[in-house]
Amino acid sequence: MSWRRTLTIFFSTTTRPSNSIRKSLAPPLSFSSHFSSATSPFPSGLDPTKPSDKPRVVVLGSGWAGCRLMKGIDTSIYDVVCISPRNHMVFTPLLASTCVGTLEFRSVAEPIARIQPAISHAPGSFFFLARCRGIDTEKHVVHCETVIDGSGSNIPEPWPFQVSYDKLVIASGAEASTFGIDGVKEHAIFLREVSHAQEIRRKLLLNLMLSDVPGISEEEKSRLLHCVVVGGGPTGVEFSGELSDFIIRDVHERYSHVKDYINVTLIEASEILSSFDVRLRQYAINQLTKSGVRLVRGVVKHVQPQKLILNDGTEVPYGLLVWSTGVGPSHFISSLQFPKSPGGRIGVDEWLRVPSEQDVFSIGDCSGFLESTGKHVLPALAQVAERQGKYLASLLNQIGKSGGGHADSARDVEFGNPFVYKHLGSMATVGSYKALVDLRQSKEAKGLSLAGFISWFIWRSAYLTRVVSWRNRFYVAINWATTFVFGRDISRI
Repeated sequence: MSWRRTLTIFFSTTTRPSNSIRKSLAPPLSFSSHFSSATSPFPSGLDPTKPSDKPRVVVLGSGWAGCRLMKGIDTSIYDVVCISPRNHMVFTPLLASTCVGTLEFRSVAEPIARIQPAISHAPGSFFFLARCRGIDTEKHVVHCETVIDGSGSNIPEPWPFQVSYDKLVIASGAEASTFGIDGVKEHAIFLREVSHAQEIRRKLLLNLMLSDVPGISEEEKSRLLHCVVVGGGPTGVEFSGELSDFIIRDVHERYSHVKDYINVTLIEASEILSSFDVRLRQYAINQLTKSGVRLVRGVVKHVQPQKLILNDGTEVPYGLLVWSTGVGPSHFISSLQFPKSPGGRIGVDEWLRVPSEQDVFSIGDCSGFLESTGKHVLPALAQVAERQGKYLASLLNQIGKSGGGHADSARDVEFGNPFVYKHLGSMATVGSYKALVDLRQSKEAKGLSLAGFISWFIWRSAYLTRVVSWRNRFYVAINWATTFVFGRDISRI
């Protein structure tokens, strides 16, 4: 029996107490202007909830914002449906550490079912491994397509389906910004997902082993072992620091034949760590330079398979290219015909609602305050997304308790206090047991700022407490201890 027929039978025969799963044989639906993609003529999915059912919250995305919302949502009031191309949340502040073996990959991945257990056992709550392809806000329906990994004749085609919602939360995040530079997507590696970190690690270790092969030229050896990082924000600086630590403490010992050829270059168009205090920025520059990281100020003009070209014509050969120049709206977010905030994000009001649509909210990197609110668009930071998720969970719980959980039933519900963000500060590690801690609320404000070993200890302690589960906290602590005693693992798996 074919995969599609099996899934069709599943959708048409499986029932759960608080939801009906339907298979419609009607012609394709007529979609509103918000729907931006064609669908199958035989869509299956979740029907609208009945007045006797619990209302359904559909969450698009499994990042910091979406997962914090799902963690805080009251499942005695709502059923929760999460739609995402990954079934876990990535603890991004520690992602750079996995590239060089300081941490194991599973230490930074938190399964969604552990964040919100109702998804595993509640009759009306689900997780769907899929991407949203369009939104019909008039009918309260999202149109999705399953995510299929791999390639070949045995891989089934993506399966379209639709899910009705009472409340929709768009938390699908953002994409890495390439600024339209040719060759970036084809030849650079981003650092936003566990798969990116795995690719960086495999590439780095492959180049180390290839450079040790007899007969390779000096020029090619230098190119293979030249690691270039583009972007001087926290991600780029932390990865450069982790990489320099890896080179000093592990490569020099275990790849002694090529240790003099490996180099790290950090390219930034302006100032590194521009949001930090001037004194901390200078400390970071000194520390990175001391660790062997070469800092270059320039703008990348073009990326080729083995070299990149700067705007002044300088050619920089590389064996590994990591791109971390910030984020921008994804194609899906850009395709939605919602009002947009400055920068192209979905525009939201003070209560994180999409004001042009009923029962639609947006949080995290994909959203920003509309100009009419008089508020600045918040930075794409994990702490912003987490606070928005926590606030919106509380707001939705309040709406549900007030009887406004179902579709089109919250028009007269009082929303209460709007969302207010208070910055808690910034932290970044620069390698060699050194870090920066900037506790100012803004660049212009005064506040505590620290650098050095104490800051590194604060950085590790803070992130260890912020890891979602005790399971992963244990993993992270054990990984750090193991690395300190035995060094990093250099197996290429």
